[in-house]
Amino acid sequence: MPQDWTDKKEGGHLFLLRIMVWIARVLGRHVSRMLLYPITFYFFLKDGDSRRISANYLGKVLGRKPHLHEVFSHLLTFARVLLDRVYFLLGHAEKFDIRVIDDAYVAEEASLRSGGVFMMGAHLGSFEAARLISRRKEDLKLVLLMYEENARKISALMTAINPAAQQEIVPLGNLSAMLTVRDRLAEGSIIGILADRTLRHEKNYTTSFLGAPADFALGPFKVAAMMRRPVFVMAGLYCGGNRYDIHLEKIADFGVTGNSEQAIEAAVTKYVARIEHFTRLAPYNWFNFYDFWQERGE
Repeated sequence: MPQDWTDKKEGGHLFLLRIMVWIARVLGRHVSRMLLYPITFYFFLKDGDSRRISANYLGKVLGRKPHLHEVFSHLLTFARVLLDRVYFLLGHAEKFDIRVIDDAYVAEEASLRSGGVFMMGAHLGSFEAARLISRRKEDLKLVLLMYEENARKISALMTAINPAAQQEIVPLGNLSAMLTVRDRLAEGSIIGILADRTLRHEKNYTTSFLGAPADFALGPFKVAAMMRRPVFVMAGLYCGGNRYDIHLEKIADFGVTGNSEQAIEAAVTKYVARIEHFTRLAPYNWFNFYDFWQERGE
């Protein structure tokens, strides 16, 4: 994934989110959602790259060439989730119907007695909605583990929207980060990572995703293996209106399997299989707007 391409797309999405912040604060959710139609239509007409990438992805997940209105619906879903993200950060979760499909892990894993767990998410649905799981129990804390540049951007954005909602974010890439992760796990925290992005200098794992080879990062799973902790996959899927379904599934326990290369690859394979399942369950929720399969000739 070319870094300049990623920076360009992330910059565009941050700009769009800033527009959403102003609209959400001034006009309210009902009026804001109506305005998303002309805003999305503008980007639909002007951003040919996003149209092409959306069509490529939808073709894979739907198994056929998508219609233009389906591409528009994909972009509109992204805009709706961005708008709702603002309300989550402003502390207005009461506006939404949040359904947790499985939170048995709370009693089983994430307690001060047993130590923390890893939650592997993706650019799929709403990570802000999924973050609400840490607010269901007073003794649960969610710590985000991110690559340094993304950590800086997200931290600045969250501060601009609502300083009171500031999240502890640990930037990857140095020894102190691993020490912080170790300490937070010992306190029973949830370590949240978006594990569907790769970096050039890291070793990646190539596997089939929606019928074509794609690269996934090994780094997040190596961290979990090193810490010998359980791993869950999570997805906060937008289901229309004000409803989000939060899916939580255990996919690995490195305290049981050990941290061998085979155990790590097995965990990544299970993660990819569940992310693929969720994209088929809610196809418009996939928000990786870059050429995910580009290096494979797509």
